[in-house]
Amino acid sequence: MEENPYLRERLVSIEVRSRRISELLHSMARTAYQGRKLGEVYEIMLKMFEDPKVTVFMGLAASMSVAGMWKLVKWMVDEGFVDVLVSTGANISEDIIEAMGFSYYMGSPYVDDSELLKYKVDRFYDVFVSELDYRKMEELIAEFIKGLDSGIYSTAEFLYLFGRFLDERGIDAIVTSAYRSGVPVFSPALVDSGYGIAAVLAAREGKRLVLDMVKDFDQLVRIAEHSEETAVIYIGGGVPKDTINLVAVAQTLLAEKRGIHDYYKPHKYAVQVTTDMPQWGGLSGATLEEAVSWGKTSPTGPKATVHVDATIALPLLVHAIAEEVVTRRPKKRLVSLILPDLGR
Repeated sequence: MEENPYLRERLVSIEVRSRRISELLHSMARTAYQGRKLGEVYEIMLKMFEDPKVTVFMGLAASMSVAGMWKLVKWMVDEGFVDVLVSTGANISEDIIEAMGFSYYMGSPYVDDSELLKYKVDRFYDVFVSELDYRKMEELIAEFIKGLDSGIYSTAEFLYLFGRFLDERGIDAIVTSAYRSGVPVFSPALVDSGYGIAAVLAAREGKRLVLDMVKDFDQLVRIAEHSEETAVIYIGGGVPKDTINLVAVAQTLLAEKRGIHDYYKPHKYAVQVTTDMPQWGGLSGATLEEAVSWGKTSPTGPKATVHVDATIALPLLVHAIAEEVVTRRPKKRLVSLILPDLGR
């Protein structure tokens, strides 16, 4: 009897037994729905980490640091699992509050927000933080800005210098780890955060500097050009995801300028953790398969999207990596590609 082509790989029901998180995720990859997708995301991440030719870009969106996720990202930077970080300004400023020794607090969305305003408490859905502590973080960034030479910086240059500033003060945040590990950090919408407030505070005291977004993107593209192959991890979508996607498109157009036609260098591996959906037409929900049409992701490369809250997925994925990946991944220290622009 001819084999049925649709009935080849058996689904394997999960049995209750003592096991590690990594083992559970491998088992989930043989089940269904978003459980399977989470398992597939994990297995693709393992493949990209094992590939020595690959430069791993992480796009970090939303406001994950206030939700207790920043130390997971910091660990990935420390351990060499992220070669380039593209983040919202929120994620690389709000982590500094805890790194300074302040706290976030368990809150509730069912409160009188006018009362919170009276007590100077800011709310992130079900998380509270002192507005006065938040201001101290912004004042710290303003202090750093006032100590910079006036001039034009990419966000990667700016954040490298800020990481050094924090390291000298013993404030161990994400950009501090990135500075020590040689990981360039880009934030294309940096002023949409405490950095913007800090920059205005410094500007009103006479310290003005320029963040050049074209220089920023050019540096990011140069890193991709330098890389033999690339892989992407998207936590959420937004500006970080689109910026990393456009790096692949830019390489195609630059090749056209050199007379090389139909040149594509898409991201070889791609995984995405998101709660957004594709039918609204936004980039955050756009599928990794759709990105193939733009030359952003490989038609044949491993790719998977899991539709789940990142505060659920990220702790599971990172702890599983910590369990299973025994060999430390060599650090590429790609920040050296942009340091000549600093004159250092």
